[in-house]
Amino acid sequence: MSWHPQYRSSKFRHVYGKAASKEKCYDCVPITRNVHDNHFCAVNPYFIAVVTECVGGGAFLVIPIHQTGKLDPHYPRICGHKGNVLDIKWNPFNDFVIASCSEDATVKIWDIPKHLLTRNITTPKKELLGHVQRVGLIEWHPTANNILVSSGYDYKIMIWNLDSKDVVISNPVKILDVHKDVVLSMSFNTDGSLLATACRDRKIRLIDPRAGTVLQEASYKSHKVNKVLFLGNMKKLFSTGTSWWNNRQIALWDQNDLSVPLLEEDLDGSSGLLFPFYDSDTHMLYVAGKGDGNIRYYEISPEKPYLNYLMEYRSRLPQKGIGMMPKRGLDVSSCEIFRFYKLIPTKNLIEPISMIVPRWSESYQEDIYPMTIGAQPALTAQEWLNGVNKGPVLVSLRPGSEDTNSLPQFLEPEPVVEMTGLNQSPGEGEETPADNIQKLSEIADGRKKLEVEERSLEKEQMCLANAFDVFERPPPKTESELLQMLYRQQDEIRRLHELINQRDIQIKQLQLELRNVYMDRGRY
Repeated sequence: MSWHPQYRSSKFRHVYGKAASKEKCYDCVPITRNVHDNHFCAVNPYFIAVVTECVGGGAFLVIPIHQTGKLDPHYPRICGHKGNVLDIKWNPFNDFVIASCSEDATVKIWDIPKHLLTRNITTPKKELLGHVQRVGLIEWHPTANNILVSSGYDYKIMIWNLDSKDVVISNPVKILDVHKDVVLSMSFNTDGSLLATACRDRKIRLIDPRAGTVLQEASYKSHKVNKVLFLGNMKKLFSTGTSWWNNRQIALWDQNDLSVPLLEEDLDGSSGLLFPFYDSDTHMLYVAGKGDGNIRYYEISPEKPYLNYLMEYRSRLPQKGIGMMPKRGLDVSSCEIFRFYKLIPTKNLIEPISMIVPRWSESYQEDIYPMTIGAQPALTAQEWLNGVNKGPVLVSLRPGSEDTNSLPQFLEPEPVVEMTGLNQSPGEGEETPADNIQKLSEIADGRKKLEVEERSLEKEQMCLANAFDVFERPPPKTESELLQMLYRQQDEIRRLHELINQRDIQIKQLQLELRNVYMDRGRY
């Protein structure tokens, strides 16, 4: 059993969940009362989108991520659907494009303006017509640009190429007609070459989406599957569902053999659905229950026992749905490795929950932030349709590195200071006065570089003090443009603080080196 594992070494053994304060929550949000089993929430580094309760059609809200507190009851909505909205997903390669599907049997693609919304958006960028019954699920391809997959209550999965210039697209590039009942869940593997589905007929299917063929099929009778998820490059599948006795259950499967699960475990007797989330960077798995306030988290290993229970975040407020922030939107300065957005309809509240690794140091922790998936596609839509497979483009989360978002940002210089003499161990040879003089000159050069960087930093701050980039942007003319500029300025200030902290560390290193030089010369 993974509930009571033996002691094992892990850097994530003490991860804990921290709920945001009331001021950093989103209050007075009319969250949908729809009973459809879905997340009803989508998040990216700039916006949070949530399906809302409305009369006469379907709608959802798009709120700037920094606009916390009470929401204006007349806040504009995206309301072009004629039926209830069942699923929403942000484009992973464009933070200002979102897809939605509805009971009206359509899928719509929306352009979100970069400034704050001032009126309702009713006209989509594109409309996808192909399903004859309501559409319950949509998924973006993880590496190919503008490839979208939709699943409807007509038992069909359709693959769409959004590179088409047509506003209304009625012919999908591929129709997968391999299911005998409603598809409950879809998940791509890392490079998007395989698609796993969970169906109401209790079967898990592994499908080649371009060929339209079923490669593997699991029909394990003691596990009624609801949700299925690819576990990154582990070549394993994770599913949640119920047992014969209606206990909530989790199962782990080998991608190449779905006849019998590698692991099967009952959790509790609650009736709410279990939503799985996987972080391929830390190999951590999160399981959140619908209708309760708990989030269990595990660590996945390639060998037995495969699933290692870590901890459980508990709350008295039940969640109806839950969204997750992409890794490029996390706060690395506080060692945040995952962030949920919990929908609490009883209080009309969206509560952020941060999963944090406790560390004393405030510097960047490279061991818990490996290279992660960025916002750039690895393939075009046509390349993927032609049979090309390629893994995602990886980026670093280190502050000051190449930007990980799909929006142009302020440029900031990389700190470049060469440190000399730090790796030399005592006893490798005596230093001559000429060596000491050379070291002093190198230290002086390093200080000059720091002074130049500090002067450039002051210029950047002067530029930010005027609330716009004098080289690229005109000053804001409306209140909404001013608020948008304020959010960008707050992000830049946080990055500059991190840059200053890095330079303070470099200054301390230079002081230590100077002290060592004086000690070698006997003058300290």
